[in-house]
Amino acid sequence: MSPAALQVLPVGGLPEVDAGADLAELIAKAGGYEDGDILLVTSKIVSKAEGRLLHAADREAAIDAETVRVVARRGPVRIVENRGGFVMAAAGVDASNTAPGTVLLLPEDPDASARALRAGLQRLTGRRLAVVVTDTFGRPWRNGLTDVAIGAAGLDVLEDHRGRRDAHGNELALTVTATADELAAAADLVKGKATGTPVAVVRGLGHLVTAEDGAGARPLVRPAADDMFRLGTSEALRQAVTLRRTIRAFTPEPVDPGAVRRAVAAAVTAPAPHHTTPWRFVLLESAEARTGLLDAMLAAWQRDLRELDGWDEARIARRTARGNVLRDAPYLVVPCLVMDGSHDYPDARRATAEREMFTVAIGAAVENFLVALTGEGYGSAWVSSTMFCRDTVRAALDLPPTWDPMGAVAVGRPAEPPRERPERSADAFVEVR
Repeated sequence: MSPAALQVLPVGGLPEVDAGADLAELIAKAGGYEDGDILLVTSKIVSKAEGRLLHAADREAAIDAETVRVVARRGPVRIVENRGGFVMAAAGVDASNTAPGTVLLLPEDPDASARALRAGLQRLTGRRLAVVVTDTFGRPWRNGLTDVAIGAAGLDVLEDHRGRRDAHGNELALTVTATADELAAAADLVKGKATGTPVAVVRGLGHLVTAEDGAGARPLVRPAADDMFRLGTSEALRQAVTLRRTIRAFTPEPVDPGAVRRAVAAAVTAPAPHHTTPWRFVLLESAEARTGLLDAMLAAWQRDLRELDGWDEARIARRTARGNVLRDAPYLVVPCLVMDGSHDYPDARRATAEREMFTVAIGAAVENFLVALTGEGYGSAWVSSTMFCRDTVRAALDLPPTWDPMGAVAVGRPAEPPRERPERSADAFVEVR
């Protein structure tokens, strides 16, 4: 059928829906339907019929109960993942168009609701129909609300255009159309938010109606592994900090130098004394540079352990084996402290405090660096060994004498997930005065 024959029609005359109502019978009586019609039904009346009205003076408590993950929070506004897997404001808990002291929850299983409603409507009308249960969502990066599908039956909610060619012969590589969401938004033009018209019919797209109920609306929900925007800004930062772990085994996959430079850009936002920039990051991108540094460090360590500590060769071998995390990593970074801009003090107490301020600054920068690497999908291990042989490191890397190596950071893709780490309560580390 041509687009000119497409119709979007409101279904009027529906009564107020109460718990236990036969919603299929109410909708069947309210309109006339044709084969191939697609019914768009606002979730609110589905929830009412299913008894999802909750007496709750505290809407926030109801949101808590429906939430499995907080995606973003700003003031009182929460974007969350609800128990149905949908990411939305307030878990879909609605306090509008309900009596004071009550809130309305989304249908517990919107796809099951759509299947049951479709079965009842087809039985009562004798027509071949599809049903889409809709709700109102906000959208990232765009103002305004629109209706989307949260449940479906008798309709493929996605149309995959990949492999097809456009009018110019170009093969489509990424285009997958959210058909059910397009239908939900179109139907909302005639349903409205305050007109008391909770059902609409899209007519003229009968070729979209399938014999089977189908997979429902679940294919519209992006899997977590493919979601590049899974968290809000502050939540992403907290999770990156939490997920920042020391990784000691890496895959041989090369490290993207651009990702490291982005992490350095994050590192140099750290606070520093006297408006200085006391950080330098030496990037060892060639195997020759890494091997040369590590061989020189190994020789220096072996000499010191033998001559200064009196260790035997077996004990030296065990101790220096700890450096294998650096040797096995596909990329190394040596953060260095520079004291440019520091103040000269004649007494040792203030001179020591001055260096400690700069040392704290390099520590803050390295933490930024490690967290940013985590956000890029890389693991890291900050190893202190270069601090014990600074002259050797400066010579191997041809660094200025004023640059103090502050350890080395091994970088790469983790070869295995880190061990689970028990959560630490802040209470054990806090003193309040």
